[in-house]
Amino acid sequence: MTSEDLKRTINRIDGRGYKAYKDIKGQYAFGPYTLIIDHVQGDPFAAPSRVRVRLPLDKTEFPRDLWSNRVRRIALCDYLARRFHGAIRRWAKGNRGMGKSGLVAIDRGEQEILERTAVVIDREDLEVRFVVGLPAAGRTILGKEALGVFFEDIPRIVEESLVYRRIDPQEIGQHVAVAEDQDAMRGLLKDKGLVAFVADGSILPRSSGVDERPLGSGAVPFQGPPELEVELEPPHRGSIRGMGIPQGVTLIVGGGFHGKSTLLDAVERGVYNHVPGDGREYVVTDGAAVKIRAEDGRRIEKVNISPFITNLPFGKDTVRFSSDDASGSTSQATNIMEALEMGARVLLIDEDTSATNFMVRDARMQELVAKAKEPITPFVDKVRPLCADAGVSTILVMGGAGDYFDVADTVIMMDSYRPHCVTEQAREIAQKHASCRADEGGDGFGEVTPRRPLRGGFNPSRGKREVKIDAKGLKTILYGTTAIDLSYLEQLVDRSQTRAIGLMIHYYAEHYLEQSTSLKEGMELVMRDIEERGLDCLLPYTVGDLTMPRPCEVAGAINRMRTLQVK
Repeated sequence: MTSEDLKRTINRIDGRGYKAYKDIKGQYAFGPYTLIIDHVQGDPFAAPSRVRVRLPLDKTEFPRDLWSNRVRRIALCDYLARRFHGAIRRWAKGNRGMGKSGLVAIDRGEQEILERTAVVIDREDLEVRFVVGLPAAGRTILGKEALGVFFEDIPRIVEESLVYRRIDPQEIGQHVAVAEDQDAMRGLLKDKGLVAFVADGSILPRSSGVDERPLGSGAVPFQGPPELEVELEPPHRGSIRGMGIPQGVTLIVGGGFHGKSTLLDAVERGVYNHVPGDGREYVVTDGAAVKIRAEDGRRIEKVNISPFITNLPFGKDTVRFSSDDASGSTSQATNIMEALEMGARVLLIDEDTSATNFMVRDARMQELVAKAKEPITPFVDKVRPLCADAGVSTILVMGGAGDYFDVADTVIMMDSYRPHCVTEQAREIAQKHASCRADEGGDGFGEVTPRRPLRGGFNPSRGKREVKIDAKGLKTILYGTTAIDLSYLEQLVDRSQTRAIGLMIHYYAEHYLEQSTSLKEGMELVMRDIEERGLDCLLPYTVGDLTMPRPCEVAGAINRMRTLQVK
């Protein structure tokens, strides 16, 4: 059908009841692009209608070099989603009736460059997916306003955002190059013996606790200490100097409000690429780094926490430990073991969000409470065996437990947001004030036991609906009648990731739960399918509001299902 067919249909249904909008569903040729109306909302206050625009790539005139590999393709799509959003703000009038009438919106990122379904490059086509609020007064169709959306607003938005000659080539080129540089730098870490890198000149503080944009005036540019200076050479930016955080055990110390947690937060987000101007464009971290914290009250299902906790009262099993209301120490032990089960190579831990009795047991407490009466082996006694036996590094923010000086390979002190390497001073202090505590860690770290979820824990049905999966903001998934709390998965950054996680759980349950030998293998199979077919494989229809999460966050959501059963 042509655009004239759409115009005739809208004129025909003008003034009729809202359900008549169903007649506009279909595909329409709009000159250089095709407009596809996939889903029509039920009323002006319902979730808006799903719409796509598809253009042949040769009509856009974008140089093929901009999507010549996966990283560049993701960055180009990310840029175009942001550009489309900016054009919406300029051209979409909105307020074309009641409810969501006249709304045009696209799912676009904040500070991270992530793979998302809002913009997709597939073979020879560029497709943009967005939502439109179909105009109405009450439940009466406003045809003239609908024509304004489809024949005025959207054509202007498309022309401004999806045609190369309308875009600053330097700006779009930089967006793609910065993403590719970050990805390349992350790939260099292992060969350099590093787990993270923070470029000199980076702006780490954020605008506020709810605004991830960089802090403006007053922000102190990062300057690494000479002892930890490293040079990385990505393909576009050239040589970049900064602080390399080595493999092993690293402490970040310093007084309160001097930037310890700010540095850890930047390292935590360094598993993702960031947009130009974010301030953390050249802060990169091993992609298998996982933030760990205590999580009072979480449910645990048959996790082997015996490397940390044994000999519980009444003979409670810690090789297959389960709890409906875990304590701080058992939850933190569980979070570590689940991360290791999924292949984590780096643990990120902040003393402020940890269980004190899990982190350290000092000499006085050891003397008062004999080891035979204490089930917990503190992390201070396991962090070195974890590195030696499993090759897993740890970065810890530590403000009050000097016992960690004995096990640290590197000590970084933050002073007024400037890092100083104080490893030698820390070792001298450790020798001068020798700890009298006994090492309770044993001969090695212990066993990481894989688990396989059972089908009985996965029921996405709700009422008459066989499958009902929904995301409520960034931190909650409704999976059937089960609410999954993701509040403590601190490396989730986008609510569209949360939506994707809910669907990935269902996809895993339907395709690989019984075929795979472990949760880790099942996640690898799911990620393989998505890499081959895109996030579209998760649904039988196309949507524009899914963003790629990491496998460890998907597994983290599964582990927090209160219905979970494992073998």
